[in-house]
Amino acid sequence: MTKTATFHDLDGASVYITGGGSGIGADLTDGFLAQGAKVAFIGRSDATGFADQMEAKHGTRPLFFQGDITDTNGLRDTIAAAARAHGPIDALVSNAANDTRHQWQDLTPDDWDALMAVNLKAYFFAAQAVAPAMQARGSGAIINFSSISYMMGNGGYPAYTAANGGITALTRSLARELGHNGIRVNALAPGWVLTQKQLDKWATPDALAAHLDRQCLKTHLEPQDIVDAVLFLASNTSKMMTGQCMVVDGGVVTTG
Repeated sequence: MTKTATFHDLDGASVYITGGGSGIGADLTDGFLAQGAKVAFIGRSDATGFADQMEAKHGTRPLFFQGDITDTNGLRDTIAAAARAHGPIDALVSNAANDTRHQWQDLTPDDWDALMAVNLKAYFFAAQAVAPAMQARGSGAIINFSSISYMMGNGGYPAYTAANGGITALTRSLARELGHNGIRVNALAPGWVLTQKQLDKWATPDALAAHLDRQCLKTHLEPQDIVDAVLFLASNTSKMMTGQCMVVDGGVVTTG
């Protein structure tokens, strides 16, 4: 991971990332470690090897918790353990999501509940878990990953787009609730970032060309583009930003 900017206040910061061992989440872990942050992350798959790589690269080992963010009590326990190890959480990054494609005709109530649990419910309860210590300290940053998919009105995954619209709304409400305690809550809505998962599953030449045609900037997004935006939102460089949904998509959608 390339360190394109240095955010001095992130040096030594306690950071907790959901899904921080794979995909964009792994790039986020790498990016925060490069800033000198103390990183803890949760993921369903074993990320011990990734933690080994990060320790070899940065000289600091991220704290890995293997678990499911839809297990609310387990999620709370890992956040508490991260705070004991690294100090109260300075920045929470809720990144983990499930964008499995599905058709509205086939979705069952159980499917809906499962998708909401990972794509929306966990975002609220992670924020609920970190907020009291942030309130006591009078500062903190919460960054919730949304997506431009609901802004585009995309089909093919209605529960996912509904959850992402909810994440933006939740972000604005929490910003209002917590702002008087100095806590900033923002959402980040990436465009189509070419992770290995995207390349393996959906990034056909025709799909890539069609999406690039929608962008103002004619370059595909890379994970570093998202990492840089998250570092900015976690840092005091963005100290007067809250309740916002920051879009990083090369100019597909517009806000305001």
